[in-house]
Amino acid sequence: MISLMIKYLKPFTLSVIAIIALLFVQAQTELSLPDYMSDIVNTGIQTGGIDESVPKVIRKSEYEKILLFLNSEEKKVMKNSYHIVDNDIATEEQKAEYPLLKNEALYLLDDQETLDISRLSICFQEPALLVMSLNQISQGDGNSLYAKGEEAEEWEEMMQNLPAGMTVFDVLGATAGEEQLLDMRKDMREKLSAMGDSTMQGAVAAYIKSEYEAIGVDTDAIQNNYILAAGLKMLGMSLLSAVCAVFVGFFASKIAAGVGKHMRGDVFKKVESFTNTEFNRFSTASLITRNINDIQQVQMVIVMFLRIVIYAPIIGIGALLKVISSGASMTWIIALVLAIILGLIFTILIVVVPKFKLIQKLIDRLNLVMREFLDGMSVIRAFNTQDYEEAKFDKANKDITKTNLFVNRTMAAMMPLMMLIMNTIALLIIWVGGHQIDSGTMQIGDIMAFIQYTMQIIMAFLMISMVAIMVPRAAVAGVRVKEVLDCEVSIQDPEQPKTFDDAQNGLIVFDHVSFRYPGAEEDVLHDISFTAQPGKTTAFIGSTGSGKSTLINLVPRFYDVSEGAVYVGGVNIKEVTQASLRDKIGYVPQKGILFSGTIESNLKYAKADATQADMDMACEIAQAKEFVEAKPNRYEEEIAQGGTNVSGGQKQRLSIARALVKQPDIYIFDDSFSALDFKTDAKLRKSLNELTAKTKATVLVVAQRISSIMHADSIIVLDNGRIVGNGTHEELLKNCSVYQEIAYSQLSKEELHHE
Repeated sequence: MISLMIKYLKPFTLSVIAIIALLFVQAQTELSLPDYMSDIVNTGIQTGGIDESVPKVIRKSEYEKILLFLNSEEKKVMKNSYHIVDNDIATEEQKAEYPLLKNEALYLLDDQETLDISRLSICFQEPALLVMSLNQISQGDGNSLYAKGEEAEEWEEMMQNLPAGMTVFDVLGATAGEEQLLDMRKDMREKLSAMGDSTMQGAVAAYIKSEYEAIGVDTDAIQNNYILAAGLKMLGMSLLSAVCAVFVGFFASKIAAGVGKHMRGDVFKKVESFTNTEFNRFSTASLITRNINDIQQVQMVIVMFLRIVIYAPIIGIGALLKVISSGASMTWIIALVLAIILGLIFTILIVVVPKFKLIQKLIDRLNLVMREFLDGMSVIRAFNTQDYEEAKFDKANKDITKTNLFVNRTMAAMMPLMMLIMNTIALLIIWVGGHQIDSGTMQIGDIMAFIQYTMQIIMAFLMISMVAIMVPRAAVAGVRVKEVLDCEVSIQDPEQPKTFDDAQNGLIVFDHVSFRYPGAEEDVLHDISFTAQPGKTTAFIGSTGSGKSTLINLVPRFYDVSEGAVYVGGVNIKEVTQASLRDKIGYVPQKGILFSGTIESNLKYAKADATQADMDMACEIAQAKEFVEAKPNRYEEEIAQGGTNVSGGQKQRLSIARALVKQPDIYIFDDSFSALDFKTDAKLRKSLNELTAKTKATVLVVAQRISSIMHADSIIVLDNGRIVGNGTHEELLKNCSVYQEIAYSQLSKEELHHE
């Protein structure tokens, strides 16, 4: 199956590479959406759109508070990063942007491109949060980051006892040494270490927002702009993902259609090369199923493979890496859900996979029953056995329906189970995450993003599981197709073919030929030897099952002899190509076969460049010209599939005319006059004898009626696969008891001698 896919996907290598690239882009866009959503919630909503780690502007009073908790090196960093601006030196634009400049000096951040923002943020964040916490305590907030509960109450009581006009920062600046202030910062750091980075960043952003509000900056505009920008990015990523998905679908469909086209073409060509031996191995219904239904299954799995099997691991692994890198302490939930999903998929595969091979066999059976029903409609109606056929079809139909229902119900149960798992996991994440939000170690947006990534992981496994269920069925179908493609044709052309001897054109020699059907225990033809001369008619007659049709099927190599050899034109037919051999033969089978089209297209089937004169001559000899001329459109008259709109005799005469149009060196008529009346049969044989005498063509005739062959130059009588008589009509009447028995059972003595 894999080698088959590689073979047929090779011409589409560039398209497959394009699909993989597009799927990577699509996966990256899909993986970025939860992050944008988290940013909108955490930053856009919770912190008012403030995504900065240090403020662009800060009041002089707050700046001095932060300096209290910095060491000497950090103070240098701060002083080198900000410059002071007051009302006297501020520009009109700065006054408009920062209204507080009219009353208080502000520190503005220098050009960010020339600063080490990461180093500055390290200096700024812990002192800023400590300042914010002390401000909160002074305002009576008992849930500040620095002190909570009783500790906050102690700080609040101390602040209430401060002299009028003094703040805690004044006291700390006047009384506390640098070491004591840094110890306070160290305490703050320990309390922050229990928080996640995203929570701490959110707290810093909240401080910056409050500072901007105090300065008079329009924070609503900042928030709206941030949310709008993030929303537009999400929309852009969604559109890019959609475009990638459309192109992936286009390329995948194109590849699958191309593979199906090439595969069907190869199967058709392979079947064209089949001999009767291979057709006995594969039934007609099975070959139709393999070339249509089985290849459709392969096409479907190719589309799913290109769109899902490649994409699912990319998005699943990407989402897993995102979850791990998020630092959330809930990765055990991912491990739990993966274990549950894999267990579910494994269970379903064990139950369903064995049914797929059975389904394909049941489809073969259903097609076989349907084909028999359609081919034998007239017989069924004649014997009033419609009820029996309905019961047979109903059983085949119910068998496949029952199996399909079992498979489909099992697969249908998977989706609600997966949805149950997804919803249960979402609830579990919310429950666990809620506790982490309460403890301040995670933000709401992070929980939402975690849920989205988890759903992406689950959906990736869900997609893979759906494909995993369909792949075995496609694998069965692929194996069935491969069986046809890999089937060794029993009749092969030689590597170095010979050419026919023009001096022996049309000469047919059977040299001690024996033949046994593949798998049979006994020969059906035994030591057959005879010569059919050009320009003469050699006929074969015998009881039913004596081997007449089998014998003449050896001439065009529909079967190969088991022993001995058949020579045509002085060459063993195994030493020439099948095409060159059959090019010399005009073959008319027992059952006249016509193809859908016109009378002209059926006649030209044997010779594409046949002229009107060729068709007129062939129809005249085959006694078909009269009814062809009577048709409204003559040679352009439509022929239905299988020739169902003409009678059996007309069909047989057109089949004979088709062989005559070819004007070959050898004519083979396999009981081809059975549907003709005696008068038409006599006229046809007379015209045919004149043609063969003129063209020196060899004629082989198999017949059941003595009247059709009694004027043949040589008559070979077969009985149980052996030649029991060979001669003219008169000679065989004298010395062949088998021929006598057949002859006297059909005609009287007077008719036999005066025909």
